[in-house]
Amino acid sequence: MAASNSAEPGRGKALNAGGCMTQERVLIVEDEENERSGLAELVTAWGYRAETARNGLEGLEKVQAGSPFVVLTDLSMPRMDGLELIERLQGLPNGPKVILITGKGDLQTEVSAVQSGAYWYIEKPLNPKLLRALLEKVSHLHRTETDKELLRRELRDKGALGTMVGGSPRMQEVFHLMELVAPSTAPVLITGESGTGKELVARTIHDLSPRRNKPFIAINCAAIPETLIESEIFGHEKGAFTGALERRVGCFELAEGGTLLLDEIGEMPIGTQAKLLRVLEDHHLRRLGSKTETAVDVRVLAATNKVPEEAVAKGQLRNDLYYRLNVFALDLPPLREHKEDIDELAKELTRGMCAKHGRKLLDISTAVLEAFQQYAWPGNVRELRNVLERAVIVCDGAAIELRHLPPGFGHTSMLSPAQDANAVHVGVGTTVEEAEKLLILKTLESTGNNKTRAAEILGISLKTLHNKLKEYGRDNLTAEAAP
Repeated sequence: MAASNSAEPGRGKALNAGGCMTQERVLIVEDEENERSGLAELVTAWGYRAETARNGLEGLEKVQAGSPFVVLTDLSMPRMDGLELIERLQGLPNGPKVILITGKGDLQTEVSAVQSGAYWYIEKPLNPKLLRALLEKVSHLHRTETDKELLRRELRDKGALGTMVGGSPRMQEVFHLMELVAPSTAPVLITGESGTGKELVARTIHDLSPRRNKPFIAINCAAIPETLIESEIFGHEKGAFTGALERRVGCFELAEGGTLLLDEIGEMPIGTQAKLLRVLEDHHLRRLGSKTETAVDVRVLAATNKVPEEAVAKGQLRNDLYYRLNVFALDLPPLREHKEDIDELAKELTRGMCAKHGRKLLDISTAVLEAFQQYAWPGNVRELRNVLERAVIVCDGAAIELRHLPPGFGHTSMLSPAQDANAVHVGVGTTVEEAEKLLILKTLESTGNNKTRAAEILGISLKTLHNKLKEYGRDNLTAEAAP
């Protein structure tokens, strides 16, 4: 083996947790002394810090005692061979990448090594250029993963995770659970009131997972007609039904290798829920009109603003599907229960809205922040975002003031029920159904018959609101024209 003895500036260097430059460690596991010392000399010349072990058992002990970013291991060794070492390293948290050194032409062993978890293999006699290229690639991956972890810790310390903000104990607990579940393939059931950020949580879990470079697909089950939802989720073949003029892949296949979010899972038809359960259990689906099954590798996340147990009791959610999805549950608190996050949330949302609308970054006045603390936020973070987007658009100064908020904002939170024109007064003896009707119609009235806005405030889906209005004979309501 031959190589240049000059290491390029910065080659084999990485930042440690304290921000200092340090040499990246390479562990060489080889029972032949000449091979071992020759490899150590080579990687040292390239700027790495070389450590050695005489067999797999000694190599495993050194990995457990330190943190090499990569292990170069021979295949045939006494006490523990290369394949067993690879398998043992796979069981370690944040274990190093492994490059296996094999005899030339041993294809079956090479395949077995990669299947066992080896990053790559390289044949003897070693090609120094190929080995160096492999080390540089693994080094780049290691640095990227390390940078992400350092950034994640820094953001979490500042009360943020991904694009989510929240330093309160409630949100910190949510962040902690998200970090725990993200690396796995387990389904997650995300619950919370409308507007609490369930889709953002799902996307952040995807971004923190090993599937981050694969698709993230979100589908709102409440927004799709029952006649089309199976086609949207599972796909269809040409001629499967009237209007099916060509084959179409569904959301599962679009999300192959990645993550699929089924939002408002409680609004999915029961028949479709049964088919979904089968896909979750055996990872195969059948497009509408197809006679064959297609294998899928998709992590499924589900979200609902309903209480799942109540949806099961009412027959809106299959009991078996609920338990299949509820492997890991995440419940998002309403904004009124973590008001200490409002100031930072408002500032972060304002930064985003200013960028979106081409405005210079605006401040938020103390009076506005105080008003935000007094308000109950029935529409949660989504309502806060909408209020701030309007304020950014109409703001005529350097800071958002009270006059830039929607007319009447926050007034109802300061009035008694007798004074509050938007209050719903329910007398003793009123049935639950009648009280619900009064609340829905009063909310519609307060939004100028804007059904989408009313559904957000009520914490129900638009589909559910339409069904309720149909029951009341009021499904012909239209939004009032804006003044």
